[in-house]
Amino acid sequence: MQSILPTRKSLKDADNSYRHCFNRSFYVLATAEFLLVKENINMGKTNQSSVTEFVLLGLSGYPKLEAIYFVLILCMYLVILLGNGVIIIVSVYDSHLHTPMYFFLSNLSFLDICYTSSSIPLFLSSLTSKKTISFSGCGVQMFLSLALGTTECVLLSMMAFDRYVAICFPLRYPIIMSKTSYVPMVAGCWIAGGVNSVLQTSFAMQLPFCGNNVINHFTCEILAVLKLACADISINVICMAVAYMIFLVVPVLFIFVSYVLIMSTILRIPSAEGRRKAFSTCSAHLTVVIIFYGTVFFMYAKPKAKDSSSADKGYITDKIISLFYGVVTPMLNPLIYSLRNRDVKAAVKNMCQKCSSQGT
Repeated sequence: MQSILPTRKSLKDADNSYRHCFNRSFYVLATAEFLLVKENINMGKTNQSSVTEFVLLGLSGYPKLEAIYFVLILCMYLVILLGNGVIIIVSVYDSHLHTPMYFFLSNLSFLDICYTSSSIPLFLSSLTSKKTISFSGCGVQMFLSLALGTTECVLLSMMAFDRYVAICFPLRYPIIMSKTSYVPMVAGCWIAGGVNSVLQTSFAMQLPFCGNNVINHFTCEILAVLKLACADISINVICMAVAYMIFLVVPVLFIFVSYVLIMSTILRIPSAEGRRKAFSTCSAHLTVVIIFYGTVFFMYAKPKAKDSSSADKGYITDKIISLFYGVVTPMLNPLIYSLRNRDVKAAVKNMCQKCSSQGT
């Protein structure tokens, strides 16, 4: 009688068949899971790289103000070009103004022209029908604004040092502030601004942007752009905090110490006329410093609102403040220096007389 029990060989064959089926099923499931994960990664990359342009919100919620602001900002921009252009021309062509102070002033005027030219055309465009900017264009505008803004912060501190040497060490001023000194000082300001801007812009534009592409600002302001990133921005925040300490807080402290020493020297001058003349040489720079740094500190150091209604009002306030230090301050700089400076007024008068005499 034949046994119905399985033999050892049949059990081994069954076991091999089972293992083969299990391994094949596991391979199929693993391959399907791999393809699914790969598809999700590709979809994620597509979503992250889908932002090819940004929309500048500007004053879209206030259409009646857009026409008024367009005319106002355009007139201010023309005044900026005219006033700062005159400062540069007279500083170059008038030999009496070939001094460190006016070399710094001409660089400040050139900075103001470049800074406003990097943002005002975009701002005016955002007030019209075109409210979009390409991803690369946003990066370029952010780089220029950061570079020129950082350069101006450092340059104002160098101008304070120039006034400190002129008032506290008048006899040694030509030696300390020689051409071999003030030209590298200005070059260092431009280099510092460029390096900081390269780092900040590269870190910001490498972030993934997926979904929302509406910038709640007039331009590609770095804080407004970082809010749209769909990734952790803690590294960016740390880098910005370090940059603000180096290029904002340190220059302010340097200017503050310089003017404390300047004031102590002025107060030791015996005659009232001497004190008045000494203070008049630095009053224009001090006025510009107060306006520029006051608006910048109020913009970036004020506490943020938590509720939505206060946040909306805060956004409008931020826009107005950025408009003030981005447009009004460059417009006031040549007016402050020309109205408070006899040399500049005399140089402008001589240049006008030469132009009129050549014309006749």
